[in-house]
Amino acid sequence: MALGHPRPAIGLYLLLVFAFSAVFYALVIATGHLGGGFRMYVAGLMWCPAMAALASCRLGGQPLAGLGWHWSAARWAWLAYLLPLGYAAVAYAIVWLGGLGGFGNPQFVASLAEGLGWGAAPSWLVVAGYFLLRASVGLVFGLSTALGEEIGWRGYLAPRMTEAFGFTRGALLTGAVWALWHMPILLFADYNSGTPWWFALPCFTLMVLAISVPMAWLRLRSGSLWPAAILHASHNVFIQQFFTPITSPHGAITPYAIDEFGFMLPLVVVLVAVVVWRRRGQLGERGADYPHRAGTDEARPG
Repeated sequence: MALGHPRPAIGLYLLLVFAFSAVFYALVIATGHLGGGFRMYVAGLMWCPAMAALASCRLGGQPLAGLGWHWSAARWAWLAYLLPLGYAAVAYAIVWLGGLGGFGNPQFVASLAEGLGWGAAPSWLVVAGYFLLRASVGLVFGLSTALGEEIGWRGYLAPRMTEAFGFTRGALLTGAVWALWHMPILLFADYNSGTPWWFALPCFTLMVLAISVPMAWLRLRSGSLWPAAILHASHNVFIQQFFTPITSPHGAITPYAIDEFGFMLPLVVVLVAVVVWRRRGQLGERGADYPHRAGTDEARPG
């Protein structure tokens, strides 16, 4: 379906998303950490892109159905779920095998055993049980906040960026906005895994730009925002709540190699982005690297 005039719609959306977010930026920064306000501040922040999308549709007279609410074919959901597990496993395997970090952080495993109430269980069972719980129940919790971002970033913004600038620039510009949106809490709160801001910022930005390519591809290929929301939740769960904390430090180098603020994950995600980008032709005209023109509404994302 046609999206009207995408560039004015993009401008309105960006104004609204940063205006709404300013309230929660202030609250998070005042506490200095993401856990401030019993984590409700950061949850509110993650729903600001959705609120801006709904307000933009209302103010622009655009139907909410254009955000891609419908459930797509199951294969896109499975691909979205497994893709972060795959690239995280590759990145962390390189870290572990290369001696940049170790697998099985004893302190973390001990805290898992206590938290699960499995104090007498062997370590391998504790880790396996925790992984399965995070990969299932944990994904539901992760989706509750990731959905707030993805209604905005991929439901509303990515199709309009693609309409205005073509697939490649549209995906990367969406990623640039997404990265910029994180900057206040990266620079002025504790959204970091232990590297200096001057190292964390480029690593995080590169990762976000890269992962925006498969997320935009999934949004356009499936016609639904749900695969992007699942990928976002899966990424957060596997990386932030399993692979990073299960990695034991090997000296001062480990924080520079792991997580979203180290170098290894962005490098692997860039390779994933290149593989997906080479398949942009599967999107038809929506995957072209030029803006869409009038008279091609049937090829545009819904």
